[in-house]
Amino acid sequence: MPAKPVIGIIGGTGDLGSGLAKRWAAAGYPVVLGSRSRDKAVAAALDLSAQGGGDVRGDDNSGAARDSDVVVVAVPYASHHPTLTEIRDNVAGKIVIDAVVPLVPPKVSVVQLPEGGSAALIAQQLLGSNVRVVSAFHNVGASKLHAGGKVDCDILVFGDDKSARDMAIELAGVIGSRGVDGGVLANSAAAEALTSVLIGINRRYKVDGAGIRITGLAVAG
Repeated sequence: MPAKPVIGIIGGTGDLGSGLAKRWAAAGYPVVLGSRSRDKAVAAALDLSAQGGGDVRGDDNSGAARDSDVVVVAVPYASHHPTLTEIRDNVAGKIVIDAVVPLVPPKVSVVQLPEGGSAALIAQQLLGSNVRVVSAFHNVGASKLHAGGKVDCDILVFGDDKSARDMAIELAGVIGSRGVDGGVLANSAAAEALTSVLIGINRRYKVDGAGIRITGLAVAG
């Protein structure tokens, strides 16, 4: 059986990043938490390991990107561009999964896509053609990740490279009910926009972490 890829999570000390880390580490994937502060990432990794989180360590963002096979970017949109610039030299030839949503406070429940079309398309342009950018994990509630077990929702995955999409779909299947192939990277705009819709649904219906389900597909095993 091939070894599981090392997953570097840029923004790994935040709510979404640490939740993803917890679930993947529990499933046996080696995880490197990345943060602007290496000390903060090391402390978070020690805490996660103490909770029985498996093989987890911390580093700064550049180190986490360098030492990982698959890099997940889970930072606030305001930090998206500078973070990608910071790790760009360390992700050449790798799969980068962009989980960033272009939320613009204070109206985060209103869809406000960037001029570049989507955060994922901006990431691909900034990182260059030798990086296989995939977009996923926008519509997964961080609180549900931290609660333990699989999140009861489907996870849409987008990317121009099929093998990279397949890797992200595999990782999504660890987190949620299943990963669903949403097609090319440009389609990520739909999931990024949907996040604002779900935030509004959470508020109006007073729920925490509303998700989506794609009907008509075979039930995940």
